[in-house]
Amino acid sequence: MQDKTKPSNPQRRQALLKIGQNTGFALFGAFIWGAYINVAKAGSTNILRPPGASKNDAEFIASCIKCGLCVESCPFYTLKLATPNDNTTLGTPFFEARKVPCYMCKDIPCAAACPTDALDLKRLYQPKKPQDGEQNYTQADINNATMGVAIVDSKHCVAYAGIQCDACYRACPLIDKAISLEYKRNERTGKHGFLLPIVDSDYCTGCGMCEKACVTELPTIIVLPRSVALGKMGTNYIKGWDKLDENRLFELKDEKNIKPKKSHDTLEYLNDSLGDV
Repeated sequence: MQDKTKPSNPQRRQALLKIGQNTGFALFGAFIWGAYINVAKAGSTNILRPPGASKNDAEFIASCIKCGLCVESCPFYTLKLATPNDNTTLGTPFFEARKVPCYMCKDIPCAAACPTDALDLKRLYQPKKPQDGEQNYTQADINNATMGVAIVDSKHCVAYAGIQCDACYRACPLIDKAISLEYKRNERTGKHGFLLPIVDSDYCTGCGMCEKACVTELPTIIVLPRSVALGKMGTNYIKGWDKLDENRLFELKDEKNIKPKKSHDTLEYLNDSLGDV
C-alpha cells in the first residue's frame, strides 16, 4: 500500500516536465521544418524573382545560397530577402511590384553580384521574341528579362469602364511595345471612345512599374510570373505566317522522316474527295 504521507520528489517532477517541453519543441520544429522543405521543393508560383533568375522557381531556389548580395546591390531597394512571414523559401530574394518595382538598371547589378548561377546574366542575352535568322547574342539586356508578365483585369480597370486613364501605359519603360493603347468605340454612349491598355508578353519584362502606377484602390494591372500567367500552345500547332514556326514544322518532319506533301498532291486529294460527293 502506497504511503500517502511520503513527500513528493520535486526534482523528478521538474525533470519530467522538461522532457515533455523538449518533446513538444522537437515536434513543433519538425512540423515547421517539414513545411519549409515542402515549399523549398515546390517553389513559389506567385513570387517575382530578380532579373536573370530561372523560369523554374524550384530550380532558382536550389541554386540560391541566400547570401543577400543581390539585395545589397539593388540601388532602389526593390529586392528583399524572404522572412518567415513571406510565402516563399526563407532568405531568397524577391520583390513586390505594387510597393517597389524593378527600375530596369541597364547594368543589372543584382544579377552581376550573384556568386552562383541563381541569377545568370546569360539568361538575359536572348530576346523573348525570336528574331528572323540565327543571331549570336553576347551581351545581357535588361529588356530581355522574364521576371513576369502584366495581366489586365478588364472588369475593374477604369479605362475599360470608359474613364480616360493611361497611367500604366505612361509608366511602362517599353512604351508602345510591352503596353500599347487600343482605341475602341464606346457603343453605350456613341460619343466617347475607350483607350484600352494591351499587354504584349513578347516584350513585357514583368518589371511592375505599371502595377505601381495603377490608380485603382487595388491594382487592376497585376504582374505575375510567366509560368502562372501564360498558357502554352503546344508543338502540334504551327503558325504558317510565322517563318520561324513554319521552319519548326519541317524540322519535325525531318526528325520523323516524313516528306511534306506538295501542293499538287493536296489538290489531287481535294479533287478526289469532291468526286465522291
